[in-house]
Amino acid sequence: MKYLPNLDGLRAQIDTLDAVRPAGRVAGVQAGVVRVAGLADTARTGDWVKITRCDHKPLKGEIVQLQGDTLVVLPDAPPDGVALGDRATLLGSDDIAPSDDWIGRVVDPYGQPLDGRPLMRGLSPRALRSAPPPAADRRPLGARLETGAAVFNTLLPIAQGQRIGLFAGSGVGKSSLLGHLAKHMQSDVIVIALIGERGRELRHFLDEVIGPEGLKRTVVVTATSDQSPLQRRRCAFTGMAVAEHFRDQGKSVLFLADSITRFAEAHREVAVAAGEAPVLRGYPPSTAHQIMSLCERAGSGAGGQGDITGIFSVLVAGSDMEEPIADILRGVLDGHVVLDRAIAERGRYPAIDVVRSVSRSLPAAATPEENALLAQTRKLMGLYDRNAMMIRAGLYQPGSDPELDQAIALETELEGFLARTEEPSVEQSFQQLKLVMRRLPLQTRSLPQAPPDAA
Repeated sequence: MKYLPNLDGLRAQIDTLDAVRPAGRVAGVQAGVVRVAGLADTARTGDWVKITRCDHKPLKGEIVQLQGDTLVVLPDAPPDGVALGDRATLLGSDDIAPSDDWIGRVVDPYGQPLDGRPLMRGLSPRALRSAPPPAADRRPLGARLETGAAVFNTLLPIAQGQRIGLFAGSGVGKSSLLGHLAKHMQSDVIVIALIGERGRELRHFLDEVIGPEGLKRTVVVTATSDQSPLQRRRCAFTGMAVAEHFRDQGKSVLFLADSITRFAEAHREVAVAAGEAPVLRGYPPSTAHQIMSLCERAGSGAGGQGDITGIFSVLVAGSDMEEPIADILRGVLDGHVVLDRAIAERGRYPAIDVVRSVSRSLPAAATPEENALLAQTRKLMGLYDRNAMMIRAGLYQPGSDPELDQAIALETELEGFLARTEEPSVEQSFQQLKLVMRRLPLQTRSLPQAPPDAA
C-alpha cells in the first residue's frame, strides 16, 4: 500500500503560518534579557518574539515584562551575538496541538519530535495554561488502581484521579519508582514530563526504565538541565496540556512529573528576570501559585471527561520536608510518599518511609476489614520506628512492652512485604499482608475480623 501523508496534520501546520507579522528592533541587552522597541502597541506578556541576529541565527524568547514602549524578552538560549537594531518579530501566543499520533513519541516543550521522526500538529490547539475543571462539577476519586507494588496496593493506595507527591533526595530510587509505576499502573495513556533531567537520563529512562513496551502507551515531554529556564518551565505546562487532551477524550491518564523542584527553580529564574523579588527562601511569591495551579489541573474530570492521576516528584535536600516546595505541595496534593536514604542504604527498594507517608484516598479506598488491618500494621511499624535506635543499640529488654515485642517479631517480615514489586493484584497484596500479620504470637494477636453478615 502506498504511504499517504497526514493531510489533516499538514493543514493544521499550514494554519499556523502568517504572511505578515509585526516587527520591532532590539534596543538593549542586559543581565540575560533583551529589550525590544517598536512592538508595545501589539505585544502582550506571554507572547513570543523571534530575534534575527546579524549572523542570521534566530533566537526565540518570551515577553516577561512591559516597560512603557519597551518589551523585556527572556530568550530561550544565551543572547550571544545579539546586536542593537537586530530585527525582532512578534510570533504571538505559543500553543501546542497534541493528537493520538503523539503516543509512543518523545517531544520537546514546543511539541517538536526528538526521536528523529516527523510529527504533525493535531487539529485542536490547546493553551499551555488552562483552567482546571470546575471544582463543583468534578467527580470524587475513583477506584483503587493496581500498581504492581505491595506498599501502594495496601498501605498507600492510589485511586483514579488522585494526586500524590514523591519526596526524595537524589539517588534514592525516585526515577526507578516512577518507571515502575509507569509500567504497572492501570491507565489508557501515560504522559511523562522530564523537567531538567540530565541528558543521559533520558536515554536510560526510555531504554531501561520504561522500555519499548511501556513507551507504546506513553508520551514523553522532556527539557534537559542545560536548556533555558523557559524551556524547563514550559516542559511541565506542555506535559499537562497533553494529559488534558487525552482526558477530554474520556480516557484515564497517568501523568508523571519529574521533578516539580526543577520546575520551581526554572520559574524562579523567569520570575526574577520579570522583576519579582526572591523572598520565599530564594523563591519569588508567585512560585506557590504556579505549583498549585499546575497540580489542580490534574485530578478527576467533570461530565464526560476522563481523569488525570498525577504523580509529582520533589527533590528534598537532607529529607527536609519543611523546605518551601515540599511544603507547598503537601498542602495541595492528595497524599505524599517519602523516600528515605537510610532505607535505601540498607537495601530495601522501594525505599519508602511508610510511617511518614500518607494516602488521602484512605479510608474510602479500602473496606472496613482492610482499614482495620492497615491501621494495625501502621501502629506496629510506627512503634518500631520510634524505638528503633534503642532496639538496635541493644538497650531494649524483651518482654518490657508486649506491643513492641510484636513489632520486633514482625519487622523482618514487614520489610520483605514492603519490598514486593511484582504484585499481580490488590487483593493478593492484602492476602500477603494478612499472612504476615497472622504470624503474631497467639496470646497477643488482635487481628481484624470481617464484619458479621447483615443477613
